[in-house]
Amino acid sequence: MRQLANKSRGFTLVEMVTVIIILGILAIGVSSFIIFGTKIFINSTSVSQVLSQSRFVMERMTRELRNAVPNSLRVNDGDNKTWQCLEFTPIISSSTYLSMPINPLPASSQGTLVPSAGVKPGNNLLIYPLSPVDVYGDDQQRFPIEHVNTGTVTFSEPIQFKQSSPRLRYFTTQNPISYCFFADGDIKRYSDYGIHANQPTPAQMDLGVINGRGVLMGQGLSMLVNGQSVLPISIKPATLQNNAMVILTPTFKVNGETFKYQQQVQVINVP
Repeated sequence: MRQLANKSRGFTLVEMVTVIIILGILAIGVSSFIIFGTKIFINSTSVSQVLSQSRFVMERMTRELRNAVPNSLRVNDGDNKTWQCLEFTPIISSSTYLSMPINPLPASSQGTLVPSAGVKPGNNLLIYPLSPVDVYGDDQQRFPIEHVNTGTVTFSEPIQFKQSSPRLRYFTTQNPISYCFFADGDIKRYSDYGIHANQPTPAQMDLGVINGRGVLMGQGLSMLVNGQSVLPISIKPATLQNNAMVILTPTFKVNGETFKYQQQVQVINVP
């Protein structure tokens, strides 16, 4: 009878409470370790994402800027420095022309080029652009091509370029591109909005006042450094001795970490 009574005995209350306390301590320790590891993973993932996005934006901008029409760079610093946009026009093709209606020659609806596969109807023909006005304004240095037949290009009406290129160089272009940096951290690329004498603003393109296409390229940008607003883009115009230079100094912040780019892009194309 004594053996049966011993076999039917269970845990005492003290033993159960002790086990519960030990299991609770272990659970708290394990959960804290898991939460800490999860936070590290989330933070490192966020930093890695912003880093990869920023590298992609800088590489894409650099590649496109190196193919920009000379003197097509222009910057709009925005309202109260809450945004800044860099606009430029990519080159579709470039070669030399043989004959063109250039002042003081009379106006004509035709010209002769060294044949190039990149010259197509609908493209704009540019000769000797010396300023953004020559690229974006109606200043007799840019005319749309209506028809191409081997090396002969035809315009919709008799035209006259105001100035010839010393190297008889021409460029064909289509639509400009804008990279816009915003104080809220976004970086957007705008395209397909056409040529405008006044540089379009992001609001005009986002609201459809000017038709265009905006694509989010990156996030995490900070335009505040030590409490002061700092714009990420500056331009050194071309001179007789040096090509134009775009200086990019964007700052990115994520999870309390800050990193800054310092990159110079030389626009090697000349008129």
